[in-house]
Amino acid sequence: MGDFLSVFLNDLLIEGLQRQSTGERLTVKVAINGYGTIGKRVADAVDAQDDMEIVGVTKTRPSFGCDLAVRKGYPIYCTFDDPDRIAAFSNAGYECHGGLSDLLSIADVVVDCSPGKVGASNKEKYQSADIKWIFQGGEKHAMTELSYTSSANHEQNMNAQGTRVVSCNTTGLSRTLVPLYEHCGELKVECTMIRRAADPGDSSKGPINAIKPVLKVPSHHGPDVMTVKPEISINSMAVAVPTTIMHVHVIVATLPEGHGLTTEKVISMWEEQPRVLLMNGNETGITTTAEVMEFARDIGRKWGDLHEIFVWTDGVKLEHNTLYYFQAIHQESDVIPENVDAIRALLGVESDWKKSVAKTDAAISKYNNI
Repeated sequence: MGDFLSVFLNDLLIEGLQRQSTGERLTVKVAINGYGTIGKRVADAVDAQDDMEIVGVTKTRPSFGCDLAVRKGYPIYCTFDDPDRIAAFSNAGYECHGGLSDLLSIADVVVDCSPGKVGASNKEKYQSADIKWIFQGGEKHAMTELSYTSSANHEQNMNAQGTRVVSCNTTGLSRTLVPLYEHCGELKVECTMIRRAADPGDSSKGPINAIKPVLKVPSHHGPDVMTVKPEISINSMAVAVPTTIMHVHVIVATLPEGHGLTTEKVISMWEEQPRVLLMNGNETGITTTAEVMEFARDIGRKWGDLHEIFVWTDGVKLEHNTLYYFQAIHQESDVIPENVDAIRALLGVESDWKKSVAKTDAAISKYNNI
């Protein structure tokens, strides 16, 4: 009986979200579990949408992140249900509306932005609360059993109970490789991830005075693409380098005979893809990741974020069946809009991934006055 009731309520929620006839705007109630580097960005991206609202964000303890939540008007909840931990917020001068269970009880979906490797225990909480859930790429596909990136498998995530937005690197790989696969019908890829050693806000690790190879071969980044697009044959290797601002991918893709593409046609294909930014490095003077990040700040992006992946057109070369190119990934932000699109997929409110992406990106631009 419990399973029947759960299915009935889920169908009722989806039906309500899809109703358009009354003109009444129905909004998805979104909880953010983990208001940190990713969580604060996802919260703002959700807050920008006219079909979603933030009903609360969690912090493990009172900290400076609470001040940002207060300024944004996001209700604060404690990550734990322990009364003493909840009381610590009011003792520090913050209004805390309760524990995680209280937040889950009023939300339609929770976006889990907590540190990696705690997903399994959190998933149990979400399932007990009968709430839809989204994890980040730090968790394993085996735990969530479904993964998401808009360009690859939006439709497969429609009305699912939960999913995982793949990592920043896997998201970036998918944005350029999926359209290539869809044109060619098959694709074999070898790539090297040149990874930042730490994030800009990290104080517990990095920068390192070394180039550190990831000795697990292949690295998880390439095979992770196959969790969202299993038809692409891909392997990857990775090294960490002394920088904090971006990752760079060195990609070699083998196309099938008769692919009908040229270097120029590949570039034109990517120019038609959302969240892919192409520039000529020599013409613009943007030849390094530092300059890409400076460009993002110059055009007014909040936090200097770049949701798009950056491809140097003068670094793209197709020779017969072998395509070579570089792309840069802003590790703190390219997955942010993907979380918004994943919400629409899980709640069944938009089946066309490009329509969802266009809506998400337009709303974020308006929200940030850019």
